[in-house]
Amino acid sequence: MRRGGLAAAVVAMGAAACGPQLVPPGHDLPPPEGAIRVLILDGQNNHDWPRVTASLRQTLEDAALFSVAVTTTPPAGSAPDAWDAWQPDFAAADVVVSNYNGEAWPQRVQDAFVAFVGGGGGAVMVHAANNAFPEWADYNLMIGLGWRDADYGDRITIDDATGDMIRTPAGVGPGAGHGDAFAFPIKVRRPDHPIMRGLPPVWMHGTDQLTHGQRGPARDITVLDSAYSPPDHYGTGEHEPMTWAIPFGQGQVVTTMMGHLWADQVEEDALGCIGFRTIFARAVEWVATGDTTLPVPSNFPTETDVSIGLPIR
Repeated sequence: MRRGGLAAAVVAMGAAACGPQLVPPGHDLPPPEGAIRVLILDGQNNHDWPRVTASLRQTLEDAALFSVAVTTTPPAGSAPDAWDAWQPDFAAADVVVSNYNGEAWPQRVQDAFVAFVGGGGGAVMVHAANNAFPEWADYNLMIGLGWRDADYGDRITIDDATGDMIRTPAGVGPGAGHGDAFAFPIKVRRPDHPIMRGLPPVWMHGTDQLTHGQRGPARDITVLDSAYSPPDHYGTGEHEPMTWAIPFGQGQVVTTMMGHLWADQVEEDALGCIGFRTIFARAVEWVATGDTTLPVPSNFPTETDVSIGLPIR
């Protein structure tokens, strides 16, 4: 059965392909019976995290499969008592979505998060969330690759002809970075994976940062899709991972590098892209259940055309 949101009616979007009809602003729908419980974690980030959280929440609610709550950390530089008052309830969630890149969480929260994922919970890290916590060993195992210096750990690139992963050791090649923002094609590398199932082999993503040179332990990593980082956009000339999955204990973690939004940006093409929205929602479903039921929308991007949804309000 086709669910709402990602597979809903479309409206004209000018030269771009059409996007889904979103739930009208202020019109709250009750979560479906047996909904997957999602906790979005935010509060500090070098990006426009309030708008990102609102967009991620809208995407999940449009899918009519999830119930969504948000937990927000104290601002940077807060006193210890503010952190003591922050009590995220991971046990009440099936999946934690991180939109966080900031100060270290208190040790009790770190321990609770490790226990949650290790005990079978799901986690999805969006864009700058993989920048966080370079000193936290378990977090680095969860994300596999992060925004780190060249000497931090291995780098993963993809051989375009074979689809094989190429592992470059610490200290060789670049560390993490990105060129300018532009619309670029995403290439599916694991069409058999539930998150990627049924997607076109190549599709055009909305304007976003194409990050490169991510570093980390990259143990048990499955790269689901990648993008060519072109030198004429200050890239590496390599095929860089964009979405990947890693098991941690009994749980699963998916990281996507898509979803960039600066505070002064007017357009939200990276987050509104139907391709990103589909992969993000499917990733949340997959880490919770081990499968996906969300369909590929009829207005999914093609190899040459971007598809952007209505503005997220």
